[in-house]
Amino acid sequence: MTGKHYLSLKQVGERIGTTNPSAKGYKLPEPDAWIGTTRGWLPETIDRWNAQRPGRGGRPRKHPKTGE
Repeated sequence: MTGKHYLSLKQVGERIGTTNPSAKGYKLPEPDAWIGTTRGWLPETIDRWNAQRPGRGGRPRKHPKTGE
């Protein structure tokens, strides 16, 4: 029997290169699963979200001084 593998919050942080994404102000996508009060994300959900974050190849960043 094979099941889906969900990432924990700690694993999400490891995947995106931070220690605690929820404490750093990241607006994570909705979890793909809940197990009690524990959230879980599919790896592809996090990869898609991470690619669309500003500065990650998604929306372009605005220049801090000119706003362009």
